Amino acid sequence: MQNQNIKLSIIIPVYNEINTILEIIKLVKEEPHKKEIIIVDDASTDGTKELLLNINQPDIKVLFNQKNKGKGYCIRKAINYVTADIVIIQDADLEYYPNEYGRIIRKIIEGKADVVYGSRFLGGERRVFYFYHYLGNKLLNLVVNIFLNSNFTDLMTCYKAFRSDVLKSLKLAANRFGIEVELTVEVFKRKYRVYEVPISYDGRSYDEGKKIKWTDFFSCLYWLFKSLFRTLDLGEETLLRIRLLKKNNRWIFKKTKPFLGKKILELGCGIGTFSRFLISKDTFVVLTDINKRYTDYLKKVFIGNPFVEIKNIDILEIDKFWQDNFDTVICLNVVEHIQDDIALFKKINKVLNKSGKIICLAPAHKILFSNFDKNLGHFRRYTKKELIEKLENCGFKIKKIEFINSLGAILWFINFKLLKAKKINFAARFFDFIVPLISFLEKRIKFCFGLSLFCVATKEKDLS
Repeated sequence: MQNQNIKLSIIIPVYNEINTILEIIKLVKEEPHKKEIIIVDDASTDGTKELLLNINQPDIKVLFNQKNKGKGYCIRKAINYVTADIVIIQDADLEYYPNEYGRIIRKIIEGKADVVYGSRFLGGERRVFYFYHYLGNKLLNLVVNIFLNSNFTDLMTCYKAFRSDVLKSLKLAANRFGIEVELTVEVFKRKYRVYEVPISYDGRSYDEGKKIKWTDFFSCLYWLFKSLFRTLDLGEETLLRIRLLKKNNRWIFKKTKPFLGKKILELGCGIGTFSRFLISKDTFVVLTDINKRYTDYLKKVFIGNPFVEIKNIDILEIDKFWQDNFDTVICLNVVEHIQDDIALFKKINKVLNKSGKIICLAPAHKILFSNFDKNLGHFRRYTKKELIEKLENCGFKIKKIEFINSLGAILWFINFKLLKAKKINFAARFFDFIVPLISFLEKRIKFCFGLSLFCVATKEKDLS
């Protein structure tokens, strides 16, 4: 991001702020960045609403709630109207200083942060305020830091800045002050990069209009645990859980390693669970995924590595970027997500050089197809015969194909067919623990079933 091109969306939740609302709008407008201001009045009764009704400026959008819903509801409502690059949440009182926006957004502009919190406890100037608020804040920070393994100093700060795509990706439901904790948990669950920077603070008294109460401490605890145990997008959560299956991931890599070439294309790399095994000084690896958030994350992980290229593309368009370019294409748990898998195999044929190889891991056995498969976006599970025929019809010669993870197939049937589980659970950890035993057995016994089919096929002919 270039500083001069940055546009800010300033979200201002408002409730009974007749004394300060016009002044805070004035201060926000005076701040030098290009901006849009989104104000949500939360059914004010003191005349604030009437003041806001008189505002008619192109860079200010004013929304009104018919009933008082709370700060969290106002923020969630305003997000739908955000069009700028960076979003800052601004209270309608005069506790925080808009002339500090530049400090708050600097790390985002530099590309080092996705989210920045303005902390009142990192050395900025601040008015002395209530001890019990300070104590409650510190206690809440402690509890949240324990559960998130973080080191926040001020998660209840108003000043939170987000890349707009980051804020829109969060799953938010809190209506009141619990939104502060919910935002924090959602950000950490998705592994966004968070900074804190010092800000000034002019805390108000209750006589001056302060609204947060001691009971909100318990509301925040409620939203901490609700957010912690709420599922992410099923696909993303599954990727994160699979990443924890370290023995399984190493096992798959050991099976793959003997067939790897020097120039590798990985399709559907996700969050890079398998990618890190592929990368070395002796190979050049291109990682692709259709999910831009995954590829943006991996670009940060491999930011200075000259042996890695990362592209955010639809894998059915790979032949538009490369022709006869790679000696190895890897697609692990990918082809089942593509409705026209024949078209994908043909595209892979085109990007492979002469005698290049496709290494494929695909879910096996139609009898194991479950609602969990559907929810993950799977169109099918394969029989050995089906996978062989499709690859051969697309110009490949099968070099190796076998069922792997026989015990996993049994666990899958019990978990997702009989018990109808909706996500990967503790059984996966048990499976990961016994992977060495499974590997030992499958080296000596060729099972006629398994959770997946592991296939290696070489390009035998070009497709016209």
